[in-house]
Amino acid sequence: MTKILIIDDDLASCRTLQLHFRAAGHEVRIAHDADAGLAAADTFHPDLIILDIRMPGRSGLDALPDFKTRSAQTPVIVITAFDDMENTITAMQQGADDYIAKPIDISEIDQAVERAVTRRQGEAAGLQVAPEHQVSSRNYTMVGNSRPMKEVFKTIGLVARKPVTVHISGPSGTGKELVARNLHRVGPTPDGPFVAVNCAALVETLLESDMFGHEKGAFTGAVSAQPGKFALAQDGTIFLDEVGELSPNIQAKLLRVLQEKEYLPVGGKEARGTNARIISASNADLGQLVADNRFREDLYYRLQVVNIPVPALKERLEDLPVLVPYLLSRINREFHKNVSTISADVMEAFCGYAWPGNIRELENLLMKSVAMCPGDTITSDLLPPQLAIQASSVIPVTDVRMSLQEVERAHILRVLQHTGWHRGRSCEILGTSRPRLRRLINQYGLEEPGAAAAAEPGED
Repeated sequence: MTKILIIDDDLASCRTLQLHFRAAGHEVRIAHDADAGLAAADTFHPDLIILDIRMPGRSGLDALPDFKTRSAQTPVIVITAFDDMENTITAMQQGADDYIAKPIDISEIDQAVERAVTRRQGEAAGLQVAPEHQVSSRNYTMVGNSRPMKEVFKTIGLVARKPVTVHISGPSGTGKELVARNLHRVGPTPDGPFVAVNCAALVETLLESDMFGHEKGAFTGAVSAQPGKFALAQDGTIFLDEVGELSPNIQAKLLRVLQEKEYLPVGGKEARGTNARIISASNADLGQLVADNRFREDLYYRLQVVNIPVPALKERLEDLPVLVPYLLSRINREFHKNVSTISADVMEAFCGYAWPGNIRELENLLMKSVAMCPGDTITSDLLPPQLAIQASSVIPVTDVRMSLQEVERAHILRVLQHTGWHRGRSCEILGTSRPRLRRLINQYGLEEPGAAAAAEPGED
């Protein structure tokens, strides 16, 4: 049962809504002006407020900040017969959770009430975001407790100070540049420049000049000599992103840089030396590009003295409980908001999603959710369709109407999602053996997101 306070000077509208919500099992209190509504809120302690804009005395818009000050967690749905852009914008900026025009459509207000109540319930059951001061404010921080990410951190620590070239592989959006920046940050020249080059962003002629610089008169429009990225990266690091996109000509020039530590600017006659550390990255398989005669084999081996594979997000779903709060805290600072909770069904949907866009997709989704969030809790109505449907299908393990088999299935699925479908760690949590877990997965028809779950070694 939800306690609803309706504040409206329209007696017929109040009576209609009161009868409707009481029939649905809610407790309803009514007030007919803003001051009476504030007094009722202090004694009734509603779970939800429905507030009209135009009333005798103070308008609903004028009183809205007072309602939010007294109870910031109580959702407020604004209703009005004077529906226009300015009122809508003002109401949302002052903290309204929703805005509905009169005459009121019952199904529309039911949906608004359901969304608001879900947000309020999510605050208690959801994932709490760490306060801003508890999250590192350093740039380029990477977070994760999963085994694949610990291997990334370990490799960074082992090779950062050693004079070896490093290639970072992994799908788009996984944070390859973050790995490169951390290699630079803890390497031998952290105070030197970090210069990034997107090898796929420019045509060959422009990219060659961008990387190696050019002399005056080297081509039409070259009215003066310009240093390239290798010159700018002197005493530091140059990061070559999407290195698999380089043309054969630039591949040959890059090979010379790696072998001889020197390069020739476009139109130049004298070689320039460089001590910049070279770190490359690609979301393509360089080995396959070599096999397809699209990438030089000698350059491939020069770049890949050490390879750091960065896992896709679907391979480290167990990191979501630390990754989501970290990203949210950063977004809150940027947007000057305080979204502090992720509802339980949203986290369940996150853990069951394949994330084809990886960390970049997760961050973009959180940015949109924070921007659109009227309160401090991200709920399923803020998600895109493919995730919202998944969130709506989540069954709470604590539902007393569930059978023992349904409880077991739901709990096993939660554990698998929490561990990123890692069978070994799931067995530890569940206190069972791998063969039994495999039988339970088959029995309940559980499937790993993105594809059929592949058996681990030893599970034949």
